[in-house]
Amino acid sequence: MPEYEKAMRPEDITRLFVERSNAGDAAGVAALYEEDAVLAYPPGEQTVGREAIRALWEKVLANRPRFEPEPPLPTLVSGDIALTSTPPKDGAGARAQVVRRQPDGSWLRLLDQPEFVLPSR
Repeated sequence: MPEYEKAMRPEDITRLFVERSNAGDAAGVAALYEEDAVLAYPPGEQTVGREAIRALWEKVLANRPRFEPEPPLPTLVSGDIALTSTPPKDGAGARAQVVRRQPDGSWLRLLDQPEFVLPSR
């Protein structure tokens, strides 16, 4: 695996995600997640583990989507755990991620909820 820039602040992960996604680098996107991370995507499903997340992003990025940076909402930090979030461009809801500080001081995503799906009644 190539040496990637590390997120030294929780908020750095969103910027790195946009840069790597727009470069078509699925492995680089997956490197932002802990080994056993959970991504709530596709909507209504869960993708578990860095390798499964990499495979998912490989499929998504094959379509060459363009991502724009979203301004971060205030980050909540408690020790080595942080909650980051960004509002989508359409203003509907928010994206939320739980990140954890690693032994080297960098941060990785543990839980990622990029889209909220209302429960069916």
